[in-house]
Amino acid sequence: MSTTNGQWYPPEWPERIRLLSAGELTPVTPRRAATVLLLRDGPVGRDGDGGRGGEPAPETPAAAPEATGAPEGAEAPVEGVRDGAGGPGGPAVYMLRRRASMAFAGGAYAYPGGSVDPRDERMVTWAGPSRAQWARRLGLDPGEATQAQAIVCAAVRETFEEAGVLLAGPTPHTVVADTTGDDWEADRAALVARDLSFAEFLDRRGLVLRSDLLGCWARWITPEFEPRRYDTWFFVAALPRGQRTRNASTEADRTVWIRPGDAADGYDRGELLMMPPTIATLRQLRAHGSVAEALAAAADRDLTPVLAQARVENGELVLSWPGHDEFTKHIPGATGGSST
Repeated sequence: MSTTNGQWYPPEWPERIRLLSAGELTPVTPRRAATVLLLRDGPVGRDGDGGRGGEPAPETPAAAPEATGAPEGAEAPVEGVRDGAGGPGGPAVYMLRRRASMAFAGGAYAYPGGSVDPRDERMVTWAGPSRAQWARRLGLDPGEATQAQAIVCAAVRETFEEAGVLLAGPTPHTVVADTTGDDWEADRAALVARDLSFAEFLDRRGLVLRSDLLGCWARWITPEFEPRRYDTWFFVAALPRGQRTRNASTEADRTVWIRPGDAADGYDRGELLMMPPTIATLRQLRAHGSVAEALAAAADRDLTPVLAQARVENGELVLSWPGHDEFTKHIPGATGGSST
């Protein structure tokens, strides 16, 4: 196991794992959350140092595929996003660095995202696969169509809140071309402050949520010993034509467009701090040469939740993530029983 990479590993985890193994810690129920890997075929960050700093380079429109990777029944984008060839090294992904002062994953590179707001269940004008189709794709029970909508809404809402990018349009086949200006910023700030629900925002502007522009990529659940737990669905989406990302989040101190391979290399060198699901999704994206390829691949992705397991083995506490051996940690001096 490498000890020189950028794996996020809080110093309090070993003790919390021991307490959980001994039955002295009760896991908290994870909150449902969504995060979005925004992709584009175009330039990367202008800092040129593997994503360690700097503002994004001037942006060009992203490519959108004929097939989006959304559940069966999705409509192909007709207007607002466009096809295009991938750049050298494949598509770029938008990442932000969480402020070091953040209680959870401070200093780590991540994607725009956050928790589901209970008001995300309110009905919105909807384009793309039905809510029931999304429930099946997300691995929810058949009766959780409303909860499936909430997860998709959270993905779209959080992307607008944290990156200024909105996957919605005036019709089921269009996407807004520009989200800059004082009026947009006022609405975005009201969403962040929870003074405005996402349903109210869309209704006020006469917008249709474009669920067909999202493809679901993975699902990870924060380990049981972590006090802040999230059941998170990872989505992929193309940056809509005409829209620009910006660091709109108070939780981030830096943003960058970077090739997944370059970001993974920075992690391997110990230069970029990341949580396991972040680096895992980057390694998976690395295999795709364009946005279109990545979104098409989303339809076949396995969404079995990844949840860390802790066990005692030869006097050591072993922390592992099923299917992801690179994150395994061996903690000496373990006591107590085993836990998953």
